[in-house]
Amino acid sequence: MHPDRLRGLVEGRGPQGVVRRISAGAVEVSPRVRAAVMVPADLRRDELARLGVGVVGIGDGGYPVELAELPDAPPLLFVRGVIPGVPTVAVVGTRRCTTYGKHLAFEYGAALAEAGWCVVSGLARGIDGAAHRGVTATKGLGVAVLGSGLDVMYPREHADLADRLVGDGGAVISEYPPGTPPEGWRFPLRNRIISGMSLAVVVVEAAIKGGALITAGYALTQGRAVFAVPGDVRRATSEGCNLLIRDGAHPVLDPDDLVEELSLVYGAPRSPGRSARDQPAGLP
Repeated sequence: MHPDRLRGLVEGRGPQGVVRRISAGAVEVSPRVRAAVMVPADLRRDELARLGVGVVGIGDGGYPVELAELPDAPPLLFVRGVIPGVPTVAVVGTRRCTTYGKHLAFEYGAALAEAGWCVVSGLARGIDGAAHRGVTATKGLGVAVLGSGLDVMYPREHADLADRLVGDGGAVISEYPPGTPPEGWRFPLRNRIISGMSLAVVVVEAAIKGGALITAGYALTQGRAVFAVPGDVRRATSEGCNLLIRDGAHPVLDPDDLVEELSLVYGAPRSPGRSARDQPAGLP
């Protein structure tokens, strides 16, 4: 179900009331939603355990603090690995990036991870994947936010990259339960999670239309800082970033510049009293 509709139903009837009404046919939903509701809770828990997927809710220790403060925060996050309890920065951009942009995203991911930040992105092709690779190259902490169930990896070729993020102490997360297909409408919605769990969003390359500018838009409404990499005014993949800078985003020129800017605004990232690597994964 669309997260907005689900949230409205739960606010009106409560979780158990919604389940009862869907089961009784009192709420119009797709056959797939009704079939999912009918799965017994114990079977659902067994399947999550088999997949190595945990669940954290708002108010649980493993739920991102910044995300929990937002009115449209997902009530539950499905998690493979551990969501690090350290300050988070998002690095996002277009799938159709240039080689230059891909190199920059890798360098930003690596520099942020080495400085102690957790780096979050969407595991997509292009800028997202390059930023994640920069994190894994330094064995740093990172989180990938999917627009599908955690057992439906998209894109498939990034399955190994997701495994490396988890193996290094990070996580792959989704608001959608296992089995959820990667339908197009889900990806813009997941971008509110990427920006919502972050203190700042860095846009490396972006066209006028696309997911990266959607993420930047969410960041602005959520009160997050937005950084953008300036680029060739004649190149489509730089047009979005240049417009963001024109409208007030912080220009960032290289990895050292980014780390210095973030440190000036937020201070150097500090690990919480309990190591992020030691936090429970939220397995049922």
